[in-house]
Amino acid sequence: MIRLHVDDDLSGGQTLLLASEQGRYLVQVMRRAPGDEVLVFNGRDGEWLARIDAAGKREVRISLVRRTRTQPPPGGLVLLMALVKRTPLETTVAKAVELGVSEIRLVTTGRTNADHARIDRLSAIAVEAAEQTGRLDVPAIRPPEPLERVLEARPGGGRLVFCDEAGDAPPLPAALGGMAPGPLGLLVGPEGGFTPAERSALRSRDGTIPVSLGPRILRADTAALAALALVQAVLGDWRA
Repeated sequence: MIRLHVDDDLSGGQTLLLASEQGRYLVQVMRRAPGDEVLVFNGRDGEWLARIDAAGKREVRISLVRRTRTQPPPGGLVLLMALVKRTPLETTVAKAVELGVSEIRLVTTGRTNADHARIDRLSAIAVEAAEQTGRLDVPAIRPPEPLERVLEARPGGGRLVFCDEAGDAPPLPAALGGMAPGPLGLLVGPEGGFTPAERSALRSRDGTIPVSLGPRILRADTAALAALALVQAVLGDWRA
């Protein structure tokens, strides 16, 4: 069934006017008509079954029928991603949402090979991924900030997994095997890797766990997705 993310508060019996782009998608692309049903969510009030009441060229209205799923508590897996070029960054955002991150914080480092990111475009990609994957929330995408400033915010409650490409760190599953589940930050560097000064600072930081992702040199986007999958398998919701 089609799922749509909306900004409105959701409650029983409520009628919503869909945004113009959503209305066109529902009626003109997906060929839905009055009486058809869709699912809607807003990241706060769970997921709701809705019925299309009006499907005109200028507006599409739906009414909420019943709640199908309650809102789960927010997750605690934060991806700290060094800024990379547009295409791999967009791929990483989409797949990270599918893999269950609660937030994506973009980071600038000494070797980042991109200087900006379209947060509006990345947020739209995150919404689409959440709609398609069955999530009831949409992770926030934070604008790029220097690594030092991001770390000061203590994402993941202060616990930080640092993907260290130097090769002398333990494999990620072994490093996290004895850790209790809970909020966690995952830091992935740029294509050129971290500078020696950045690596030294990260390794000396309390709560930081350097890990290896294997013997091969991975692209930044590949490293992020591989690490997220491993974290979910060892500590996250893949264990269920």
